[in-house]
Amino acid sequence: MASGTDHDRTTCLLSLPFGLLWWPLLGIMGVATASLAFLVGGLWLSPDLDTRSNATRRWGLLRWLWWPYRRGLSHRSLISHSPLIGTGGRLLYLAAWILLLALMLQPLGSPAPASLLQASARLWHDQRPLLLTALIGLEASSWLHLLQDGDPIPRLPRILRRRR
Repeated sequence: MASGTDHDRTTCLLSLPFGLLWWPLLGIMGVATASLAFLVGGLWLSPDLDTRSNATRRWGLLRWLWWPYRRGLSHRSLISHSPLIGTGGRLLYLAAWILLLALMLQPLGSPAPASLLQASARLWHDQRPLLLTALIGLEASSWLHLLQDGDPIPRLPRILRRRR
């Protein structure tokens, strides 16, 4: 299992090469989007947000947002350290906080969540290739993390052994 420093170093070293893979399809915007998403996925949305980690500390004053996530999951659980499920769960968790914040900040009687959803739908319609690239970059950095830990699907062998 790699240390937090090893995860960070490898993420930083591979972010630009990963981004360059997108040059033929999306040009410089694809490179920038993929590289940045890979960095964000590895440094701020790491599977290690389920512990007190470098990723948690990077959130600074907002690190308290991840306290319920950390308390609700054991480290290297199937939910936090699984391909697709882990990244999707962290994105949904963050989206729930953003929606809650939008609800708290809206003036009384204002349809802020509806306008937030409309803006999201418009962004998806207008920038779909770059948004998909960003999602793939986030997921790729998660896969890198899982591969460095030596078990891309943690606990699965133990779960299968119990069922026999």
